[in-house]
Amino acid sequence: MAPAGFNENSRRVCVMDASGHLGSALVHLLLHRGYTVHAAVQHNGDFQSFEEVACSNDKLRVFRADLFDYHSITKAMKGCCGLFYCFEPPSDHSTYDEYMAEIEVRAAHNVLEACAQTDTMDKVVFTSSVTAVIWNEARNTASSVLDEKNWSDINFCKKFKLWHALSKTLAEKSAWALAMDRGINMVTINGGLLMAPDLTITDPCLKGAAEMYEDGVFVTVELDFIADAHICVFEDVSSYGRYLCFNHVINSSHDADKLAHMLLPTSDSSPTQRSNDTRIYQQRISNKKLNNIMMEFENENQILTN
Repeated sequence: MAPAGFNENSRRVCVMDASGHLGSALVHLLLHRGYTVHAAVQHNGDFQSFEEVACSNDKLRVFRADLFDYHSITKAMKGCCGLFYCFEPPSDHSTYDEYMAEIEVRAAHNVLEACAQTDTMDKVVFTSSVTAVIWNEARNTASSVLDEKNWSDINFCKKFKLWHALSKTLAEKSAWALAMDRGINMVTINGGLLMAPDLTITDPCLKGAAEMYEDGVFVTVELDFIADAHICVFEDVSSYGRYLCFNHVINSSHDADKLAHMLLPTSDSSPTQRSNDTRIYQQRISNKKLNNIMMEFENENQILTN
């Protein structure tokens, strides 16, 4: 249920790109909560699957969206009061490398510029990553806990070829600069490693996993949790700035072994080596800001449904 003050005309939102796990989950959760949803997808297969759903649900409209085609972006957003933006790499450049940052920055710029030109747009929820928070030269010596105020260092990311972190940092900074310049109401969700069904060891978020683990900043997030977080910060009129989003910290050998076993290819029949390391690394990253707003969100929804 949307908060008081929402009306039927203000319950139309766009999810872009709806092709990925998070985008698809957001589409279905928003429909369940009574929104009219514009699902903007890049890939033909995803377009067809959403079209089938749209045939039986008049609250879903499906759009082809090219993040480098300004017209297709504005068409998908037309009449919407909100945008949930989740970048999915284009099919012709699906890997994170030194060139992905330029692609992701251009896409973010196009989308935010389109938001500025959409007169019905009230709020944007921009999906970023914890990799835009945790990487800097002081990571080995810093004793403070990382939170939304921290940013990854661009030169550090380039030096160690942390291309996912570089892309997310530059794209988010570009989005914030344009949002402030154009007066766009925007919040960001900086998610941990998404525990998707097809997660593999090649996921770009896992670059530097050993260092994240030892630093106490290796965090993961379940799909349902991060989808709920997006809707929470969208519906809460007091939400602002960035929100670190995770619901598990990988900081013990037990957790690390469990994740490693999950990431191993199913064809690998050799037994997983168990670590004898019993240390638990101190957690050095905080999601307190998000937890506080989500707790209030859940309490308000319970009151509304009772």
